Amino acid sequence: MSWLWHGYLKRHSGWMFVALVLMAIEGSMLGALSYMLKPMFDTVFIGGNGDAIWWVGMAIFSIFMLRAATSVGQRVLMTRISQETMEDIQNDLLRHLMTLDTLFHQKNPPGYLISRVQTDVMSVAGVWNALITGAGRDVISLISLFGVALWIDWRWTLIALVGAPLIMAPALLAQRFVRGNARNVQELGARMSTRLDEVFHGINPIKLNLLESYQAERFALLNRDRVRNEVRASFWRAMVPGLIDVATAVGFLGVLIYGGAEIVAGEKTVGEFMSFFTAMALTFEPLRRLGNVSGLWQAAAAGIERIVAIFDTHPTLKGPGATPAVAAAPMEDGPAVPAPPRIEASDLRMAYGDLPVLNGASFVAEAGRTTALVGPSGAGKSSVFNLLTRLVDADGGSLTIDGRSVKDFDLGRLRGLFSVVSQDALLFDETIRDNILLGREDVDEARLAEVLEAAHVSDFLSKMPDGLDSLAGPRGSNLSGGQRQRVAIARALLRDTPILLLDEATSALDARSEAVVQEALDRLSAGRTTLVIAHRLSTVRNADRIVVMDRGRVMDQGRHEELLERGGIYADLHKLQID
Repeated sequence: MSWLWHGYLKRHSGWMFVALVLMAIEGSMLGALSYMLKPMFDTVFIGGNGDAIWWVGMAIFSIFMLRAATSVGQRVLMTRISQETMEDIQNDLLRHLMTLDTLFHQKNPPGYLISRVQTDVMSVAGVWNALITGAGRDVISLISLFGVALWIDWRWTLIALVGAPLIMAPALLAQRFVRGNARNVQELGARMSTRLDEVFHGINPIKLNLLESYQAERFALLNRDRVRNEVRASFWRAMVPGLIDVATAVGFLGVLIYGGAEIVAGEKTVGEFMSFFTAMALTFEPLRRLGNVSGLWQAAAAGIERIVAIFDTHPTLKGPGATPAVAAAPMEDGPAVPAPPRIEASDLRMAYGDLPVLNGASFVAEAGRTTALVGPSGAGKSSVFNLLTRLVDADGGSLTIDGRSVKDFDLGRLRGLFSVVSQDALLFDETIRDNILLGREDVDEARLAEVLEAAHVSDFLSKMPDGLDSLAGPRGSNLSGGQRQRVAIARALLRDTPILLLDEATSALDARSEAVVQEALDRLSAGRTTLVIAHRLSTVRNADRIVVMDRGRVMDQGRHEELLERGGIYADLHKLQID
């Protein structure tokens, strides 16, 4: 609760105070209404004072009007506060999640994290609104109503509350079960989101393998468990209001028997009884709402625990790079690397869990030259890229850029040295222009046109419905593989970084698309230190140096012709691909 208050709600404390005042006024009107029933019965109806009709009627009319105005005001204010709080938490949670290490995202699937950002945060905001509204309005209502009841007769009030102790133990038990069921429901919701994410992203393989029924049944099993837990949770949430009904019934019966006898004996007036009876009757709904808020709060508490657990998770990267920068542009100040740098790996060792992926790899990528990493799958090539960009850290050895360890760079500035073009170009469901600019506003039309021409993006823009402002579609689905690669190359050209990483950038393309993309890559590589991962050796035969890797080690290095002459792994791979 302190996390929620100090982190997000305190900044709204002024408007919350206004909302609480309005709630207090709204809640106190119930007590005023029940009080006005005494003169209405004793003075007007039974006493026959016609002149009092007007002032009694206007007083009751004013009570309802004031209650209506304060109700609207506090609801609007609380909605604004809860929505802005939810907005802040969601924004901060997403920013925090993007700072966490790759290992965290490997362990937590996208659907799970989407559920945390959306479902959990919305449940917390909704319950907070209900909690404050209940505390501000219903508690004041109960105080004013019990005040009227005590003023009428304190004995009647004690009798009305005789059943209250009966609900304490069951209510505490119900709250414990509600929180437990809420955790189960939220966990199932996250698993369902993960399942949906996998289904929709893999819809074509699902269709081709006739897996529709299989996937639908797996989702249905999760949904069935969710329904079962929701029904169980609703039972426990309804238990508290139900117990309040029982306690209220016992109290009403006692007051009716005891108070009725006093009225028959002439010791109390009908107006007093009606005022008291109305006050106690009006406590019924506030008590039920507070009982519901108790159950809802237990459900929200489970969500808060999960959100706080994510905020308490921190990146494991140590050193100067532990504070990531958001900007993806090249470095503006500090240790500059204006010229293409020299990259050196020395005795690199790394493992994912118990699986070793690098076992003492060493090589040099000369400044301004193209170095290719080749070898069979699992040789450790992609791990070198991950170490360079500090998506992970090595367990041993060193990796330097112009003699400086990658761990000594600020993380944002380190990544600002690289442009990456991979086999699966990451495009967003935005326009082609937005996918190239990525939020940059310092690019004029002349520079953009130059980049589009160099990356051969301009070759296909005329075929797009809105040209450069055509939507790329989810994950670039409106573009072909070659077109997506050209957009990624344009993006890299615009970044204009000293180091270029190419990860199987042409492996999924047909021969014609590959030729166009390869020409764009050649332009992009000029004047940069380039590292290339490739399985198709034909794409790296002109590299200045080819580093042959196997089982996490560097087995050989040299130019294409030298490696073929020496034989070994490279020659064997080349022979397999030629054959």
